[in-house]
Amino acid sequence: MNELFNNTEVAFSLKSDSELERAYFLFKLIKSEPLVKIGTAVTKFALKSSLPVEGLIRSTVFDHFCGGVSETDCMPIIERMHEKKVYSVLDYSVEGKEEEAQFDAVLDKTLSLISFVNEKDAMPFAVFKPTGFGRFELYRKITEGEALNKEEEKEWERVVERFEKVAKACYERNECLLVDAEESWMQKAADDLLEDLMEKYNKEKVIIFSTLQLYRHDRLDYLKGLHQRAKKKGFKIGMKLVRGAYMEKERERAEENKYQDPICATKEDTDKNFNDVLKYMFDNIEDMAIFCGTHNEESSYLLMDLIEKAKIDKSDDRLWFGQLYGMSDNISFNLADQGFNVAKYLPFGPVKDVMPYLIRRAEENTSVAGQTNRELDLISKEKKRRKL
Repeated sequence: MNELFNNTEVAFSLKSDSELERAYFLFKLIKSEPLVKIGTAVTKFALKSSLPVEGLIRSTVFDHFCGGVSETDCMPIIERMHEKKVYSVLDYSVEGKEEEAQFDAVLDKTLSLISFVNEKDAMPFAVFKPTGFGRFELYRKITEGEALNKEEEKEWERVVERFEKVAKACYERNECLLVDAEESWMQKAADDLLEDLMEKYNKEKVIIFSTLQLYRHDRLDYLKGLHQRAKKKGFKIGMKLVRGAYMEKERERAEENKYQDPICATKEDTDKNFNDVLKYMFDNIEDMAIFCGTHNEESSYLLMDLIEKAKIDKSDDRLWFGQLYGMSDNISFNLADQGFNVAKYLPFGPVKDVMPYLIRRAEENTSVAGQTNRELDLISKEKKRRKL
């Protein structure tokens, strides 16, 4: 069983030789922290100065990690992956907006995407980020118990309305909704809002999924508390499980503001926390649905083992594996080949607007050296296999 993710023929079955070469080149670059720092600085400057670099970005890092500039642009990739039984989660990855008109535009885009994906079997989920619908500072104030002024109260009502509109649209179409997690100092406001929506829309089955970032050591206790409330009120819990994406930022802020670091002390602690939460959710699968969003092979094997030992159907719609497009194809395509439910997060949007997402992706990969080395080893293995 634990040799499954070494099968590069299945993993890279959709990649041409030239796409494989490009992937190798990109991960080699990402492996070097100085090159990533220089590259991101130069890219930011070039885009700010309106230099003609979008074509170069599009043909390299963008096309490797993103599906396209629009949802229709993504369709060839979505259809090719679906032929291999890998589903897609279309993720409009435009970040860092701060104005009401922009939040309304993201809402409209999300609603149009819900209609778009609902007509296609290849896309069983919609997704958005909380800060796509409201100002970060507003979530922070609510999370940290600060009073809102009258203007901010109205602003928060509009945020709640946006969440409600999207949740209702998904419920009416029987489409599942994944909502991403962000920094700990804004997350409670989003958690509370999503709990209300789960109570309303997850009565019969899970439609609304929140996200647990499991580099946070408090998340298992939070989940257990949520589970008790869900049992009392009669609703089901949907959770996407991830390790987390804001570690340096979290640690710096905790140190600056003299509060306990919310992040697990070591990577081993994070891995244990992730697996403990995964086991807790699986043990209570009658009350829950799991979207196991991980690039970690051991955690993926763990969920496979749990499913097989419990003799649950591999295609049970309460159990999903998920990875990001452009990474860990050895997990995604081999799991799908075995009959498990697998979805790839497929970011898209105008090249310039998606750059903050791509820069974060490159920086995260630089900080996880083992992941990048694994990608390079697998690509090398597949190149050799094809030559033979």
